[in-house]
Amino acid sequence: MYGMVNKAIQDLVSTNFGEDKWLAIKEKVGFEDDFFISMQSYPDELTYDLVGAASEVLELEPAAILEAFGEYWILYTAEEGYGEMLALSGSTLAEFLGNLNLLHERITNIMPQLKPPKFSTKEISENQVELTYESDRDGLTSMVVGLLRGLGKRFGKNCEINQTEFRADSGKDVFNVSW
Repeated sequence: MYGMVNKAIQDLVSTNFGEDKWLAIKEKVGFEDDFFISMQSYPDELTYDLVGAASEVLELEPAAILEAFGEYWILYTAEEGYGEMLALSGSTLAEFLGNLNLLHERITNIMPQLKPPKFSTKEISENQVELTYESDRDGLTSMVVGLLRGLGKRFGKNCEINQTEFRADSGKDVFNVSW
């Protein structure tokens, strides 16, 4: 994953739990650099290790960390200079969700080593979609839930998110998202 992801984890922890907690996490995973380089690719294992260490240090389940991170990521990327790209991806929540693959295609032009997930949507009603998430990476489903919550906030909607299919059963995660 790109350093931008790890840097966002650092910012989330430092902002919400304190710099001392971040330093403990960093030490636990053996990351010795002072900072992450946003546009540099890092091994996925480092990101997973950061989440695992954060779980131990903060005494929270990894799923809770990933969900909080997903929600944080939406605000973080807008502040890190991607706000305009996000704005171009849709003026409503449903439109934005339907354009997630296009957004990732644009980002891949900037970050060629990106391995984005795949999304598809099916409109159920004016305020409800079925979102399918597929990824080569395991264990990030909770992050998707957080991303959906963050997007709901971005669009001023209170989202209810229910997972209806699970990767372990069908090879994909499917969510019913309503607002």
